Parts: sequence; C-alpha cells; structure tokens
Amino acid sequence: MTTTTPPVTLDDVRDAAARLKGVAHRTPVLRSRTLDALAGAEIFLKCENFQRVGAFKFRGAYNAASRLTPEQLSRGIAAYSSGNHAQAVALAARELGTTAVIVMPEDAPPSKRAATAGYGAEIVTYDRYSGDRVAIAEALAAERGLALIPPYEHPHVMAGQGTAALELLEEVGEVDALLAPVGGGGLMAGSATAAKGLYPGIRTVGVEPEAGDDTKRSLEAGRRISIPVPRTIADGQALHTPGELTFSVNRRLLDEVVLVGDDEIRDAMRFAFERLKIVVEPSGATPLAALINGRAGTLPRRVGVIISGGNIDAGRFAELCGSGG
Repeated sequence: MTTTTPPVTLDDVRDAAARLKGVAHRTPVLRSRTLDALAGAEIFLKCENFQRVGAFKFRGAYNAASRLTPEQLSRGIAAYSSGNHAQAVALAARELGTTAVIVMPEDAPPSKRAATAGYGAEIVTYDRYSGDRVAIAEALAAERGLALIPPYEHPHVMAGQGTAALELLEEVGEVDALLAPVGGGGLMAGSATAAKGLYPGIRTVGVEPEAGDDTKRSLEAGRRISIPVPRTIADGQALHTPGELTFSVNRRLLDEVVLVGDDEIRDAMRFAFERLKIVVEPSGATPLAALINGRAGTLPRRVGVIISGGNIDAGRFAELCGSGG
C-alpha cells in the first residue's frame, strides 16, 4: 500500500507560527452572551479582522514569502487576488525588502485596491468574468522572473493560514467544532490540519455563500466541481472551483459545508457591528451568519469560529448594512 504525504501537516503549521511570531498579530478571541444564546453553544470568535492588512491572509503570504531565497527576493513577487491576499503579499514584500506585482480584477473593492497600492505594489487588472487570473499571473511571473505566491494553492500559504486556528486552540483549549469561511480553501485546509492534529474528534464546518457552493458540490461529488463565477456580496468567496491542493486536504478533514444567503450575511455583519462592536467584511461574516441562522445544525458545547477579515470601506459597509441594504 502506498501513502501520500499531505501537503500540510501540524508540524508545518507550528513552524509557520514560529516564523510569524513578532511579525503577525496574535489576534483577539471575543465572546458574546447574546451570540451564545442564539447559537445554543459557547462561541469563541478568532477575530482576524484585527490581523495586519485586516485579514488572515497575511499569515500565509508572509510564511511563504519569508522562505524565498535572497535571489528570488531580489527579483520580486507576483500574486493574484481580489483583495486580501493582494494586500498581504504587498505588505509581506515590503517587510522583506522586495517588490510585488498583483493581478486584481477590475471590480475589486476600491479600498482593497488602494491599500494594495499603498503597500507599494504594482497592480495589473483583468475582467474576472472573462479573464483567467492564474494564466495572467503565471505569464507575468515567467516574463519578469518573479516568484509566484498564489492565494491558497501553496503548502506554505496553507500552513500560515492554519496558525489562526492554532492560536485559537492554544488560547481557549479544546473545542468541539470549528467553523471557518471557505473560498479557495486555504484557511480551512490549514485550520483543519491544525485542529484535527491537536484534537482528532473535532467537527470541522466550512461556510460558503449560496451562490458560491463549489466546495460543497465538490465534496458531495468526490471531485472538484466548477461553477459559473458566483455573484455574491462575499467577494472573497466568489470562486468557481476549489484549489487542487486545498481540496486534497479538505476532502479528508472537512466534515461538512453549509451555505448562507447574502441577506443572512448582511444580518451577521449588522450583528457584529451592533453587538460585538467590530467591522466584518461579507466573507468574514459567513460563519457568523451560519451560527445566527442555525445553518450548522445542532451545535456541540464549545465552538471555535474564525472571522476571516474586516476589509470593507465605510460606504460599502453602510450600503450593505443600512436599512435598505
């Protein structure tokens, strides 16, 4: 019998944590009695909206970039992203004394594009509904001799993202279930690796927007399924298929994927603002929406939740959360 070595292990996540110490923020864990009552469980919110660049993505980007050789760093880094990974790679490049070129969709949130440029990155745009961002970025990297750091299809990126769950469990101890958003699958893959490595009996639950249920469909089919590029307010989860590497992990470690609608995401953003006094972007609010609306079914006693980010500008936040949103 042959065995396949997984692309990311608990030891990889622990190694990433050591690299990130003193560079990434150790983000807070928040509690809410109101949320506990709504969910019927003790909820522990790992708030990556307080991470550098405002999202968990800095963890994976820096872990991967910090492992590049001096020669690679001298030539620069390329990446593709709708926003949070773009900012993360741009900041990681600046921290490591190199440059970054980021392929971003033309309709990326203006605040995310401005922040990416603010960290010093060059931005190349494309149409997300007709262009192939991976092909564009790969061609650009080959032409300029840049090291390409994808947003999730990379073992070091997945390991870095898993440090969010590792920190959560170090702080609060064993939980019975872990919820996290699923887009390309890197956060869930790294987090599930850390969580199941420490507590094999933990229930792992991914949350997707209803319009972007590619991972749920893929798990049900036992293979990667492609869907039309989803139109959802959760732009960080507007993907048409899971990553190959991330899916290889999540099909082993992810117990369930549940779906939430855009209106439920809006309500969760309002709840986070009004009850928790924090700003959460739509993709980051999907696990909270699942809890509030009972999408994850009957929950066990202690539940960890990763709030993945808070990158949304004031105008867009008001538009989504206002009475007419």
